[in-house]
Amino acid sequence: MRSVSIFAGSVYGNAQHVAEEAKTMFESKGIKCDVFTDPETSDFSEAEAVVVISSTTGQGDVPPNLELFHSDLRDEFPLMNGKPFAVAALGDSSYGDSFCGGGRQFQELLVELQGKPVAEMLEVDAMETLAAEEDVVPWLEGLVDSLTA
Repeated sequence: MRSVSIFAGSVYGNAQHVAEEAKTMFESKGIKCDVFTDPETSDFSEAEAVVVISSTTGQGDVPPNLELFHSDLRDEFPLMNGKPFAVAALGDSSYGDSFCGGGRQFQELLVELQGKPVAEMLEVDAMETLAAEEDVVPWLEGLVDSLTA
């Protein structure tokens, strides 16, 4: 069975909500999907396809619930060997240069880990979109075939 693993970095729960909505969409298409909010590197290594949905905190930082996970990936460096991935970054453009910084850090790391990006990183601006799932879920729906091929 095809499967997608979603790693959700959330401060106030918005990215986790978006991840749960994405999970529902994937499952409606017969794709097994797990959402991780406190993942281990083994969850990442075992994933067939990786989706990161991350908000941004502080000065463009990864949210606290994925901070250790991001650090562990950097330290352990589990190569993806062309495994497909997509990153949706949630942010607020009023923060300037740190806009979508959490997602940007994951995008860069997954490329370094030799993953295969199936699309450019999606940036969702809280100044323009009140319900991030309305942007992220249709975007991911358009990537289903690329993520699960």
